[in-house]
Amino acid sequence: MRLAAATFASLAALAPAPALYATTAVDAIRTPSGLTVTFHDVVTDAPGLGLAYRFRFVAPDLDPAADYVTTEADLVWLCHAFALPRLAEIGPAPDRIMISLADRPVPFGETAPEAVQFFEAYALQGTECVWQGF
Repeated sequence: MRLAAATFASLAALAPAPALYATTAVDAIRTPSGLTVTFHDVVTDAPGLGLAYRFRFVAPDLDPAADYVTTEADLVWLCHAFALPRLAEIGPAPDRIMISLADRPVPFGETAPEAVQFFEAYALQGTECVWQGF
């Protein structure tokens, strides 16, 4: 099942992002590095990892040469600031949360060699996203 960005429009006020980097709208999220991303969708029914929610974001200015430490910090921030507050609205607590960031929308499960994409997996431990490596 996929939930589009419009589905989360009413959820934007449920749990605000940290004040320093507060989001003003679901479709325009500014990450700690200053990158502007948009929520694309969340995939909840893809097989392979147990119960996993895959939150997918698009950032047209995503730089493939960017320092990965900075990009990874943005990914974990998206897990904490965007994904975690919305879990209860999606369904039962997942085993994993996947965060993906791409420079363009890519259909789930399809390859797109021309696209810049980063992925990370996190285990849900209480109220924390704990990196699991992907």
